[in-house]
Amino acid sequence: MPKLPRWAAAEAERALVSAGFEMLRSKGSHRIYGKGSWRVTVPFHGGAVLHPKIVKQVLEIIDEAGQGGAGDR
Repeated sequence: MPKLPRWAAAEAERALVSAGFEMLRSKGSHRIYGKGSWRVTVPFHGGAVLHPKIVKQVLEIIDEAGQGGAGDR
């Protein structure tokens, strides 16, 4: 498996928005994005690099939502 990119929250947000996701709401320093029945939460903590698990989750959701996969998550 290739190495995951090192993203700050703004880069993850840019990828989500370009994939058609929109910000639904925010709570504290976390922003929730959605597209159809897909949801993903991105923590915004002062420009810090996101944990690789969060980057992987964002990339997988963008891929699955783009393919029109089972959106009942």
